[in-house]
Amino acid sequence: MAQKGVQLDRETFSCSICLDLLKDPVTTPCGHSYCMSCINSFWDEGDEKETHSCPQCRQSFTPRPVLLKNTMLADLVEELKKTGLQAAPADHCYAGAGDVVCDFCSGRKLKAHKSCLVCLASYCEKHLQPHYDVAPLKKHKLVEPSKKLQENVCSRHDEVMKMFCRTDQQLICYLCSVEEHKGHDTVSAAAERAERQRELEGSRQNIQQRIQDREKDVKLLQQQAEAINLSADKAVEDSEKIFTELIRLLEKRSSDVEQQVRSRQKSEESRVRELQEKLEQEITELKRRDAELKKLSHTEDHNQFLHNYPSLSPLSQSASSIHIRPLSCFEDVTAAVSEVRDKLQDVLREKRTKVSLSGTEVDVLLPQPEPKTRAGFLKYSRDITLDPNTVNTQLLLSEGNRKVTYMNQQQSYSSHPDRFTNRPQVLSRESLTGRCYWEVERRGRVFVAVAYKNISRAGGSAECVFGYNDKSWALNCNNNSYTFWYNKVQTPVSGPESSRVGVYLDHSAGILSFYSVSETMTLLHRVQTTFTQPLYAGLMVYPGDSAELFKLK
Repeated sequence: MAQKGVQLDRETFSCSICLDLLKDPVTTPCGHSYCMSCINSFWDEGDEKETHSCPQCRQSFTPRPVLLKNTMLADLVEELKKTGLQAAPADHCYAGAGDVVCDFCSGRKLKAHKSCLVCLASYCEKHLQPHYDVAPLKKHKLVEPSKKLQENVCSRHDEVMKMFCRTDQQLICYLCSVEEHKGHDTVSAAAERAERQRELEGSRQNIQQRIQDREKDVKLLQQQAEAINLSADKAVEDSEKIFTELIRLLEKRSSDVEQQVRSRQKSEESRVRELQEKLEQEITELKRRDAELKKLSHTEDHNQFLHNYPSLSPLSQSASSIHIRPLSCFEDVTAAVSEVRDKLQDVLREKRTKVSLSGTEVDVLLPQPEPKTRAGFLKYSRDITLDPNTVNTQLLLSEGNRKVTYMNQQQSYSSHPDRFTNRPQVLSRESLTGRCYWEVERRGRVFVAVAYKNISRAGGSAECVFGYNDKSWALNCNNNSYTFWYNKVQTPVSGPESSRVGVYLDHSAGILSFYSVSETMTLLHRVQTTFTQPLYAGLMVYPGDSAELFKLK
């Protein structure tokens, strides 16, 4: 019983808005008490209204009452706190600030559980029960608790608006439909809702489809970003290896030059030392001879002088004159190394310029549209030549390595690991990235292809043939017919016969297109995929036929 009394006190001294113990309690003219901040906030929300009401009994006050702190009630709450009274436990059944309240509760209001669109009232679970039990009420439309029920009532006729005027695009009641909206296109609100619901579902389907499309685009962009990163990492790795090899080669060449210079230095030093020793010996001999002559010249006895003079040894043959070479005997080495340096700088500068000018375009934000005219394609034309290190020995290169012809006799090319050994094929010298366009002028049967650098070259297996593996894509142009090949899968292609084939590549977008080029351009076949490496243009020529990379202006 004592516990029940304490619980009663808790509820008695709690604010019905925040459900906590009263803080700075104030009392409205109707006698209900609240926290000062709670009641002021409640009235501030409706400040535009002329009257203000009590949240519990709904009594209205005009003007807004000026509330002062109830000091006696505040002291009483403080004393009760000292005796162990604590804040009332939050009861989620009672309505707080911002909640929809039950319109049928008296005293402290409970939260509304449902709102009825027919009764235009909100009910807690207890007062809602008749809508579940009474037959006429069961037909009423129950919705989630709403504070906007009055918006469903016609302000003119105080009737529920159950109709919709399509002429004026507004909700109306039945009386409105026979008065000011008479003759308008009116339907029930339910019928209009059903119509707009269908439109909404259609809009949602469109939105969901667009979401799916954009998610696919995002996935493609992620794959593209991964491919870019992999390609960039591989390019950096390969470049580091190549430059490391180049540095090692230069270091070895530097060591060789140093050894040659040191060897020549020793040889020159030895020659100079040998001549020096001979000269020093000659000087010693001359000094000895000079001493003998000096001694003889001081002999006073004439007979003795004449007697000894013939016995003096004759002078030995003097060494030939010494010609000192200028100190530029190693300048030819310095000049040769300087020439190598200058050539290397020129090559690196030229390659760097080419890389800068042909910088890979990474169109990862929006796919670029494919050109519609030949003039549009020519903006992306690339100057491509064929690589002699890849050409099969049955093929002859000419026209500045642009044309390839199948010959009856094998050509004499030096051995190279990049060469196609058994298939009459050749790849371009230049790698292809970004957006590129080129044209092939053919005579007879020709495979116009693109391939990765790591396509198999040696042997006669199908893995070496353009279009017969997953490293190459090829259009077989056979007189008046075309077929497309990829990974041994053949796809028939229809299109006008032409001796010239245009190839458009958008590497970053994964687009490869083949066109028949004459007075107009006709699309023969388009590929949509993901390219993971730079590509190279390829040609395969059959006996008696030829193909040429047309020089575009």
